[in-house]
Amino acid sequence: MSIDLATPILTYNPHTARPALKLPANACDSHVHIFGPAHEFPYAATRNFTPVDAGKETLFALHKTLGISRCVIVQSIVHGFDNSAVEDAIAHGEGRYLGVVLVPTSVSDTELQRLSSKGFRGVRFHFMNHLAVGNTIDEIVQFTHRLKAVGMHLQVHFESSMIHHIAAPLSKSAVPVVIDHMGRVDSLLGREHADFAALFELLKNPLFHVKVSGIDRIDSTPSHAPEYVAGVTLARVLVEAYPDQCVWGTDFPHPNHTHVPSDSALVEAISRMACTPYLMEKLLVTNPERLYGFTS
Repeated sequence: MSIDLATPILTYNPHTARPALKLPANACDSHVHIFGPAHEFPYAATRNFTPVDAGKETLFALHKTLGISRCVIVQSIVHGFDNSAVEDAIAHGEGRYLGVVLVPTSVSDTELQRLSSKGFRGVRFHFMNHLAVGNTIDEIVQFTHRLKAVGMHLQVHFESSMIHHIAAPLSKSAVPVVIDHMGRVDSLLGREHADFAALFELLKNPLFHVKVSGIDRIDSTPSHAPEYVAGVTLARVLVEAYPDQCVWGTDFPHPNHTHVPSDSALVEAISRMACTPYLMEKLLVTNPERLYGFTS
């Protein structure tokens, strides 16, 4: 089946409303991407779709609307290993925007050090069916010793069933491990399902952190928007059980999705997963500040 790369796909709502929920000072969106603009930062030939541009100006404007002042931009697969769009956004972010890169394990130590100095705090690896997998988990764990030398952590994105196979190797990581989107569990299967149970057990190890982003991905039924009750329920379980190991993000501009979620609704949902001011401060301010090293 051929992939249509000629027609750009709009993956986000360009008219986000201001949420009613007022976020604490220095609230951090710990998981977003930027797309282009393509005339300045071309998309990779290996991408699996062509997005409508969503560059740094679009992201900055969204965060102003949402009341978010800090952010971690995660390199998107549509840009491949060319991290320049994110690097440019960090440079214009006045110290309030940091990043996570995509690089091959063959990257030089000199380049890793340079990326660290430019505000990149981690390296992400994918183990998803719709994205190319280039390394084994053992190779990535070995790579973490090089990450430790430059002060970076490991971020992993995997199919939920993989947690049973990669949990033990990841426990040998030389650096903190951040798990994307609650391990992509199926929230409709509930907290007793084996995949979520394994994620919950893994977090007993303080080496691990989890992004309670993706309530709209782990319950991707469009008709369940914007409440995503099942996704919020699992996020709340994690936030309450592991208040020091959770961070939150919108996942703007929502690539490879079943529908376009409301970023305002995703912000509103925070109050249902972090139900006290203490937990909200931990989730949005204290934890990302410690994990990513924000100083501004």
